[in-house]
Amino acid sequence: MIYVFLANGFEEIEGLTVVDFLRRAELEVCTVGISGKLIVGAHNIPVFCDLDESEVRLDDELTAVVLPGGMPGTLNLEKSETVTNAVNFCAENDRFICAICAAPSILGHMGLLTDKEACCFPGFENELEGARVSEKFVCRDGKIITAKGMGAAIDFSEKIVSCLADENNAKRIKRSLQCPYQ
Repeated sequence: MIYVFLANGFEEIEGLTVVDFLRRAELEVCTVGISGKLIVGAHNIPVFCDLDESEVRLDDELTAVVLPGGMPGTLNLEKSETVTNAVNFCAENDRFICAICAAPSILGHMGLLTDKEACCFPGFENELEGARVSEKFVCRDGKIITAKGMGAAIDFSEKIVSCLADENNAKRIKRSLQCPYQ
């Protein structure tokens, strides 16, 4: 199971591109609403989530968590005990933790980026406490995947699928989307 956490004010493209990509890869993924199942994105797009945070289960079925950015979505994610518990569970159990845009700041504040290569939306670099900040659009260091922002959402999604399924499947999906760059 992969949880994509969505909080009011999340960047819609960053959250939903990942969900779409994961479902095309036939991976088990659930959107999780913080503060209820109906979440409204940063651009006033309502999304009805599969689960609300009270339904999250931290067990052997959990393979990864994804934190989209956006404001105030990132701040709302960081305030959620469910999100921090899920991230800690993944860190302690060698599972993937994926964050894009401003959301890698959450990982920095939790001390999970120490000596790790990571990237984020420009202006949040100081929040990546202990990280080796990269100019790349997508970074993977161990079980942590970070990305710069909405423009990197497809590459971020491709990297997640490459890690959780396989690289050939990820490339096949990206080609099917008619991306001008491969």
